[in-house]
Amino acid sequence: IGKDILPRAGEYTGAVMMEALEKFFAGLGSPVAARRGADGAAPADMKTLAAIVPQRPAGFCIGCPERPVFAAMKLVEKEIGKFHVSCDIGCHLFSILPPFDIGNTTMGYGLGWSGASAFGASSKQRTLAVMGDGGFWHNGLASGVGNAVFNRSDNVLVIVDNGYSAATGGQDILSSRAANETKSTNNPIARAVRGVGVEWVREVNTYDIGRMKKTLKEAMTTPQKGPKVVIAQSECMLNRQRRERPLREKAMREGRRVVRVRYGVDPDTCTGDHACIRLSGCPSLTLRDNPDPLREDPVAFVNNDCVGCGVCGENAHAAILCPSFYRAELVYNPTWADKVLAALRGAVIGLLQPRDLPP
Repeated sequence: IGKDILPRAGEYTGAVMMEALEKFFAGLGSPVAARRGADGAAPADMKTLAAIVPQRPAGFCIGCPERPVFAAMKLVEKEIGKFHVSCDIGCHLFSILPPFDIGNTTMGYGLGWSGASAFGASSKQRTLAVMGDGGFWHNGLASGVGNAVFNRSDNVLVIVDNGYSAATGGQDILSSRAANETKSTNNPIARAVRGVGVEWVREVNTYDIGRMKKTLKEAMTTPQKGPKVVIAQSECMLNRQRRERPLREKAMREGRRVVRVRYGVDPDTCTGDHACIRLSGCPSLTLRDNPDPLREDPVAFVNNDCVGCGVCGENAHAAILCPSFYRAELVYNPTWADKVLAALRGAVIGLLQPRDLPP
């Protein structure tokens, strides 16, 4: 209903959004629907709503493949110290906000690496620049990578390769994996950077936080001179869900077996430290009252928005945090083998569980 209450052109200013929200609440029959008074002030109910609803700054989507990249950076910073990070325009710019707080400078779209060179930040160690795949093809290949090779830069570039120009709506770009009838896709970023002369190139799955951390640390500390490029690869989760969810729901309606991965937190094991939340910031990772009457600290909890990316558990493992995360498989339309296996597991657990109880 957005086009019914919001203008199709122009800037969405605070006043425009306020008027649209009042129309929206009026349509729902909410008491918040009261219109502005003669003095132009917002109604009291709207002020009450603003006081109740918590602030939610912009951030990465649930399951975003860019979140683990910055979680790995935080872990590397703990080991080798802070380093200058030159940001770019795109989804990855959310890294400058909590919980990551990573990023010192930003110049423009595709200028992540050239920005690091232009500012010439003095540092005891290499600078690290971040660039999205959209910015890379926009002008980053020439202005950033090409100039780094030409000037024999000894710094590091992380290219976030999520398969689309994700920040502007998920349009295909040269390196997109999807087949496109009218455009040329499947042109790897690694081939392009090697083509202009970069010799130190590493490609890493973003969700493998342990390997991502190891690769970033290697890039920052290797004695090998010259430009270094880390290509962090995983598909934009929004586009992936748009493609996979309809197929999954169709299969479930047709009675076919479907397995969905979910992650959770064992409340009996959770210490209430919440380092997992501070290192992740995923909206699906939240808090719940502690079931132990002798402990007051709330425990971490993964809600139903989880898409099964596994970043929370990978963070806990890579950072050597508590072992409270578990991976579960939800089986829809189970086969007879699934039912037999579930019954066997239940019997074994039922047999062993009493042994854990106090005498």
